[in-house]
Order: sequence, then C-alpha cells, then structure tokens
Amino acid sequence: MQGEIERVAELVCRSQRLVVFTGAGVSTESGIPDFRSPGGVWDRFDPEEFTYQNFVGSEEGRRKYWQLGRHIYPVIKNAEPNPAHYALADLHRLERLDCVITQNIDNLHQRAGVPPEKVIELHGNATRARCLGCGRSYTREEAHEWLEGGVEIPVCPTPCGGIIKPHTIMFGEAMPARETHEAERRSRQSDLFIVVGSSLVVYPAAFMPLYAKQSGAALVIVNLSETPHDDYADVRIPGKAGPVMERIVERVKERL
Repeated sequence: MQGEIERVAELVCRSQRLVVFTGAGVSTESGIPDFRSPGGVWDRFDPEEFTYQNFVGSEEGRRKYWQLGRHIYPVIKNAEPNPAHYALADLHRLERLDCVITQNIDNLHQRAGVPPEKVIELHGNATRARCLGCGRSYTREEAHEWLEGGVEIPVCPTPCGGIIKPHTIMFGEAMPARETHEAERRSRQSDLFIVVGSSLVVYPAAFMPLYAKQSGAALVIVNLSETPHDDYADVRIPGKAGPVMERIVERVKERL
C-alpha cells in the first residue's frame, strides 16, 4: 500500500484542481451507521415507507419519518469528525483542495474545518430543516426539541402552519439542481478526483468520478470494498478512509 500512498501524494502535490468525493464509509468511521449496508437502517425499516411522496402526502407518512428521525438525529449530532475529515481540512489549509462533493448529510466536513462554500452536499444536510410552505429555515435541533416535547409532527408556527421538512433528500425526491449542476461542473474541471469511502452505486452521484475521468482527470478510489468504477481508477487503495487519507496528507506535507 505504501507505493500507492506515495503515488497519490505525488498526484495531490501536482494537482491544480483537486476534487474529493466522499461517501458513507467516511461517516461510519465517526459512528454514524451506513443506511444501506447489511445490518443498516434499511434492514430494520422499509425504505418505501419513507419516500418524499409519503412525507408530503400524508400525516402518517410524516409521523413515521419523524419517529425515525428522532432516533437518528442524536447520533448525527453527537458524532465527531474523524481523521478522514481532518485530512481533507488539512488539504484545504494547504491550498490543495478545490472542493468536497459529498453524499453524506452529517455536516462533519464543515465541522472539521472545510469551509461550507467548498462542500457540495448532493443529498442534503441533516442539521437543517425548512418549511415547504413559506420557506422559513429551522435548525434540526429546534425540530428535535419539539419532538422531545411531545410533538409528533412539527409544523411551521402559525399563521403558516406549513410542513417542515429536513434538508435531506428523500427517496423519490429530485436531487438539488444547483448542487448537482455545480458538482458536475467541478468534476469535469478537476485534474485529480479522489473517491473516499463510497461504493459508487447511488446515481446520479456516482456519475461524478466518470465525468472527471472523461475530462482527463486522474482518478483515485479509496474504499474498503470494490466499486463498479474500479477499472477506471489510476490508483485503487483498499482501506479505511481515515488511516489512508491521514497517511496521504502526511506525505503531501513532507513533499510541499
């Protein structure tokens, strides 16, 4: 693995437009469960009950969602950034990072020190919510306090009374147009694209490394398990996100 670490460090040092793409494998190292893996949330709950259509279309759909959210949000709230998050923040401080495109919803990249304007969240952010009626913003902490106080379905205070929805993308909901467009643009403009902790099976997010590769970028994949895009990778490192990224950034610092 050391040879691959050295090669990626060299690519980072030469890069002018480094884009890093992160998935659930980064969040799990902070103790946040992977919804899709065996034993994950969707092994215990039916994802078809938690669609966007059910959420906006019925009180029962919203009640079920908030029941699940009441248990999941504290896990996200109490999670701490791990070495992978801090390694990417170091790349920013070293002026090597163009942006982070993430499938994660936990806000940990920002908490580790990556500026919010450099984090493109394809699947939303679980620490925020908004009213679908008037557009008013809320923190997820506010909604959680309502739930803990006995409210089953948070609504926007009167006179609006609109549906409050977390700032996360649900099954059946359209991807955020601005973020998706910007992620594609930055991917196509990158000269080095590093995938960290993603199985690359969720689309359209998984198109991003292909856009980068098609545009001439070097592609690096750091993931414990194989991905459908491994054959396109210039460097493939089978390992945990935190330890691998930490070693890469250490070598980058030594080279600069």
